[in-house]
Amino acid sequence: MPKRVVFTPDALNEPFGQAIYERVSALDLPIEIAKSNRITGLRGADERETYRIAKNTLAVVNAPPSAFRLQPIPPSADWQMNLAEGCPAHCQYCYLAGSLAGPPVVRAYANLPKMLANTATYEGTYPPNKSWQGTDTNRPTTFEVSCYTDVLGIEHLTGSMAECIRYYGTREKAELRFVTKYDHVDSLLDLPHNGHTRARFSLNADSVARRLEGGTASVEARLQALRKLALPRELGGGSYPIGLVIAPIMPIPDWRAHYTALLDRIAEVIDFPVDMNVEFISHRFTPGSKDVLLQWYPNTSLDMDEQVRAEKRNKFGGTKYVYRPEEMREMKAFFYAEWQQRFPSAPVLYWT
Repeated sequence: MPKRVVFTPDALNEPFGQAIYERVSALDLPIEIAKSNRITGLRGADERETYRIAKNTLAVVNAPPSAFRLQPIPPSADWQMNLAEGCPAHCQYCYLAGSLAGPPVVRAYANLPKMLANTATYEGTYPPNKSWQGTDTNRPTTFEVSCYTDVLGIEHLTGSMAECIRYYGTREKAELRFVTKYDHVDSLLDLPHNGHTRARFSLNADSVARRLEGGTASVEARLQALRKLALPRELGGGSYPIGLVIAPIMPIPDWRAHYTALLDRIAEVIDFPVDMNVEFISHRFTPGSKDVLLQWYPNTSLDMDEQVRAEKRNKFGGTKYVYRPEEMREMKAFFYAEWQQRFPSAPVLYWT
């Protein structure tokens, strides 16, 4: 629950912004109406205080015009369509650190219905990439809504995820994908998704999640929520296609035992036929994200020693630090073999 909710005037001009206002009001949260369409009052005396103020603030704003020009997001999906930016969780490896400008406030978009309608112009278009989705132009176009936020972390405040699921449930040529570390899924169970939304959960070894994923649901709670979404409607579930994002994978001491326990538990919880796939993502960081994370979490136990990593450069000249090739090969071989053994009909989408 945020300690401060700020609405811009433009956001309150949107019917969906008014709906968010009503939801927040019903929760008895302190509400401010900004004098302009800029959010102020987020800076503290230092980065730690700025972080604390921003993380306790929900800003309801209109997405800028640039948000209507969708960007490719391989290999996760064809296009990125953000319903919000900024995340309420406190993951010490946060991938948003250094990638979003300014304090890490959660900005939820009040003009979401217009953004959804805009995605129709992208249906049937496929960005050029060599991702798992291949070159099939008859398949539905996929849209990812959780690149810059945890969609379930704010759903009780915004209703944005339900809005997206209902919209894509009506689209024949489009599918929605989201990922979360939260577990409050009851409001999604009866929505008319028509199989067009894949609900994905980010999971990790329990020791990693407890140490580095502050303010999120436990791994077991996420698994139970995943089961609830995947179960057939006649058994009280949501009948959703599901996915797992095992991330960020780390070669912690006894990593095989820790990740074997995770995979075993997944197999115990998802013990019925279901449309499921998995994505494997190893931990990486950039010089910029490391600087920000150490300001946010100065006492972190996260290993970000460049000396034991390999440097990887992107096409824009940026640098990120990944695990060394021999470590990557070893971990990839382990996860592919163990996954195939337990879930032979659930494809691995990619390893990165």
